[in-house]
Amino acid sequence: MSKRDRPLGQPQLRVIGGDWRGRKLGFPSKGSLRPTTDRVRETLFNWLAPMVVEAQCLDLCAGSGALGIEALSRGAQRCDFVDTDQQAIDAIEKNLRSLGATERATLRTCRADTVLTGDVRWDIVFVDPPFEAALGNSLLNRLAASQCLQEGGLVYFETRRSAPETVPEQRYEVYREKTAGDVCFQLLRFRSA
Repeated sequence: MSKRDRPLGQPQLRVIGGDWRGRKLGFPSKGSLRPTTDRVRETLFNWLAPMVVEAQCLDLCAGSGALGIEALSRGAQRCDFVDTDQQAIDAIEKNLRSLGATERATLRTCRADTVLTGDVRWDIVFVDPPFEAALGNSLLNRLAASQCLQEGGLVYFETRRSAPETVPEQRYEVYREKTAGDVCFQLLRFRSA
């Protein structure tokens, strides 16, 4: 998308690595959309480097789609994007179209918990809901109960450092953890019962 093609003032995100490294993608200008920063995404995908290739991914509360698109750029086989905001889903679809990646994705406009039915099993799930919604802990519990994660599956969880949400330790092991500003981000390994 050239500068002439995007509306004035439309926020952008940059793909950090992989096939689409350096590509800039637009997303809706909404206070509730808080894309994971470049710095955090770079750290996360350094952690995921050996595991993301050919992975089946789920981007819950996708927002800008930054995490799922980054995963696809780095070799994930496919990614399902879920968000309640139709405008956000439309922007992700437009970005995937511009990257030639629509066949590697499914887009759904619905609540995050409604896709956790056990019908699909993912290798990597991104859980990055709006901080003010305080949905993280309940989504982690629902994800664990749904049996939607492959054995040894990984979950990226982002929360506010100043008001963190807890990780259900009986269901997840903290594999990696770091902070950046007011963001605490963790890579969790699922513990099957």
